[in-house]
Amino acid sequence: MELRHLRYFVTVAEELHFTRAAERLHIGQPPLSQQIQALEAELGVQLFLRSKRRVALTAAGERFLLRARRLLADAQAAADEARRAGLGEVGELRIGFTASMPLAGVLPESLRRYRARYPAVSLKLKEMFTGDQYDALRQQRLDVGFVRYNGDEQVPGVIRHELRRDRLCVVLHGDHPLAQRSQLVFADLRDEDFIVHSPEVATGLPTLIRQLAQAAGFMPHIAQTAREAMTQIVLAAAGLGVAILPSPLACVQLDGVRYIPLMDDSAYLSLAVAISAEDISPLVAAFIAVLPKLATSETITDAVNCQK
Repeated sequence: MELRHLRYFVTVAEELHFTRAAERLHIGQPPLSQQIQALEAELGVQLFLRSKRRVALTAAGERFLLRARRLLADAQAAADEARRAGLGEVGELRIGFTASMPLAGVLPESLRRYRARYPAVSLKLKEMFTGDQYDALRQQRLDVGFVRYNGDEQVPGVIRHELRRDRLCVVLHGDHPLAQRSQLVFADLRDEDFIVHSPEVATGLPTLIRQLAQAAGFMPHIAQTAREAMTQIVLAAAGLGVAILPSPLACVQLDGVRYIPLMDDSAYLSLAVAISAEDISPLVAAFIAVLPKLATSETITDAVNCQK
């Protein structure tokens, strides 16, 4: 039994006239009659009572009509859903993001635009460190990642689209001798105790801090480690050292905390959307297409973002 046989049957059942049904179906009346007879033979039951003056459904035909309409509706719904999936309009999109991303404004704006355009897509959001996002993208456990990095090093199996660059800030207590400075360079931090991410955290920021220190001619003294950026800010507020974090985190205001921009050329973190290089699905392509237009990759966000 084919779907066209069901369509033929339903049309005849609605018209109860073979000639009018044939006109609706844009086929000849004799072929339509032959197809209905073939369907009845396949089912082993008569669907229509035929006479020279009228066509009527049998009891079997009336029951079959109910099912046939459901089957045709289901087939149409399946086709529509397949087409919508091919256009990225339905499905589930798994999105990862780093801790500072909601504060940067990019993530909320991207989600707002995407939700307005694709309301039928289910969004599954998860806060993850950048390195963990790369692993999840390669393993097909994540569709899109919002990541942080520095430099041009390529990540195997991952494609990144840089959206903008955020300057790094020194986070310190308001009573610190450097707290009244409007800006700093890394060489100014030679004698400081540093608060950095814990070694098991998959972020490149500790490596970047070491590189900046090396370029300034010293090795940083790590006094405290913390897994989360918020914890680092709290420790800096307690006067236990200085933390180096991207400027959007300056939105986190604690009593006695100062955020001072680092003006070294390499003192920035890129903000990028990352996707798997293996398979760019219609869902992912649609999400990338609605990302807001941001600063070019050559622009580092204004240092005043650090001075709240």
